[in-house]
Amino acid sequence: MHIAFAIVEGETADTWEFFQTNLRRYVVTIDGVGIISDRHTSIDAAIARSNGAWPLPRVWHMYCIRHIGSNFLRRFKAPYLHKLVVNTCYFRTEQEYNKNYQRLKERGEAYTQWCDEIGVERWVLAFDGGHRWRHMTTKLVECINSVLKGARNLPVTALVRSTFYRLNELFTRKSTEAHERSATDSRNIVVNRFDRCNEMFEVREIQDGTIYTVNLAQRHYGCGHFQVERLPCRHVLTCCANQRLDWQVYVHDVYKMSEICKVYRGEFVPIGDLSTWDRYEGAKVIANWTLRRATKGRPKLTRYLNEMDSRDICDPRRCTICGREGHSRNRCPQRAGPSFAGGP
Repeated sequence: MHIAFAIVEGETADTWEFFQTNLRRYVVTIDGVGIISDRHTSIDAAIARSNGAWPLPRVWHMYCIRHIGSNFLRRFKAPYLHKLVVNTCYFRTEQEYNKNYQRLKERGEAYTQWCDEIGVERWVLAFDGGHRWRHMTTKLVECINSVLKGARNLPVTALVRSTFYRLNELFTRKSTEAHERSATDSRNIVVNRFDRCNEMFEVREIQDGTIYTVNLAQRHYGCGHFQVERLPCRHVLTCCANQRLDWQVYVHDVYKMSEICKVYRGEFVPIGDLSTWDRYEGAKVIANWTLRRATKGRPKLTRYLNEMDSRDICDPRRCTICGREGHSRNRCPQRAGPSFAGGP
């Protein structure tokens, strides 16, 4: 969902500072939020000069994984490693990340060194402290770009209608797949041991025999899903079904409809009658002297002369051809003209 946007002339540090200042003043009024962006230098520059409004610990700044993958391809020209780098960021536990990190290091230490310079807390789920809420890209629209192919060039009315029906079909299909997968996954998990009083469980995957620990009291699951998403995973659903517990208790409040409605509870300030507005005199054009075209001829001397330049100040100009003063060799009357260039 779009909450705020701005139309600017370009992606510069000044425009980002303008957008972030107003975003902080009118929209993001609390601390502890996370922002996801690309690695554009203008964004970092705007955050650095925000007078402490955006840096840690008030705001957690993370990078979009699509841009991370694009930067990796631009840096190393290794498309066969692109999927490995992208998959690394989706791991929810430190053990899984270390395993994939070693695989990438075996291909070359330059790859892992490049990743280390970014910082794992800015692009890996296992180290972001749960501030991503499982969102990996700059905006949710990028996740469904493939669904909207061919609709961008349509007229406005047809574009809205096409987007509505395509997303409606997508959400219906994904909802059905999620329910079927949830039922299948629950049958593949067995609760080995449990402590109902302390809400501690041990579950085992039937297919590969992997054992996970589920601590419902502390909201800590061995698979790492709750730490990242704040949602009960299939292991939690199995434990709740085994002991007839209400799984909705373990869903974070941010996913509730009441919290989603709060996003749009802000009121718009009335703009008033047009006659009360300040008079607009038009855009003020200020020339950029750095873009001035250079004039012909020798550049004018701009530095201040001192005693070292006394010869240039006092001595008259002397011709190097005839030795007389008052003119240079270019204006010397004894200089051979074009008619004498060929010789007799």
